[in-house]
Amino acid sequence: MATLTRPEGTEAEDLALSRRAVLIAAGYAAFDVAANAEPVRTPDTGLVTGWETLPGGLPAFVARPSAKGKHPAVIVVNEIFGVHEWIKDVCRRFAQAGYVAVAPEYFYRGDTERKLPTMTDFPAIRAIVAQAKLEQVMGDTKTTLDWLGGQKFVNKKKLAITGFCWGGGITWMAAARFPELKAGGAWYGGLKGNPGPEGRKFPMDVVADLKAPVLGLYGALDKGIPVADVEAMQAKLKGTKSSIVLYPDADHGFLADYRPSYNAAAGKDAWGKLLAHFKANGV
Repeated sequence: MATLTRPEGTEAEDLALSRRAVLIAAGYAAFDVAANAEPVRTPDTGLVTGWETLPGGLPAFVARPSAKGKHPAVIVVNEIFGVHEWIKDVCRRFAQAGYVAVAPEYFYRGDTERKLPTMTDFPAIRAIVAQAKLEQVMGDTKTTLDWLGGQKFVNKKKLAITGFCWGGGITWMAAARFPELKAGGAWYGGLKGNPGPEGRKFPMDVVADLKAPVLGLYGALDKGIPVADVEAMQAKLKGTKSSIVLYPDADHGFLADYRPSYNAAAGKDAWGKLLAHFKANGV
């Protein structure tokens, strides 16, 4: 009788696939979960966390210190996958650092059942994201700022914004729009694009309008944002209070510890620089 042997490496592959399935079930974005990822799960000890419904029906995940008093606040702008588990964890990280962190669900109108985190069809994801036009997004950001300003646990003079990928680009645009913001942190967000029939602007177009200093955090290995674009933006920012740090060994999504592109060293350094940037600008 022939002996059946298990192909070498199959067990490891099965374990990796099993781990990936667990992470997807836990709420991480299915499209880009790494099979070997071990994402950080920030504890919610000493925090108040959960979903809030902001004016106009805008859903938002909120994490804040449970301690009494008025705290600085940061708007966390998601990637194209919506407010999934990693974005929630980023909010908890900020909350553990003493911030009220709010992540509005910018795509909820086109994704009423919040299926984005479970989707793997990239064109379908893009179709939902495309429905969130710039003015709608800016309106939702204003709604969030107004909501923060009305909360007894928020110091409304200390408001910031940060975002990732799609949200990185939105961070630049919000910093050019809202004087309420004191600082911004843009993680690998697109810097230019097609204005389309609505003639929309992009970060490179609004440098002169920036009302808050933005720290850009980018990776030189990012295939979607060429180094030439980053260098062009750096040149535009010269003489302003905004700046960009370019990590030579980092790719797109280098802070996202659930993704294949995660870079622990660059992520740790960039996170520290972001918190220092917020503090330096009174947030």
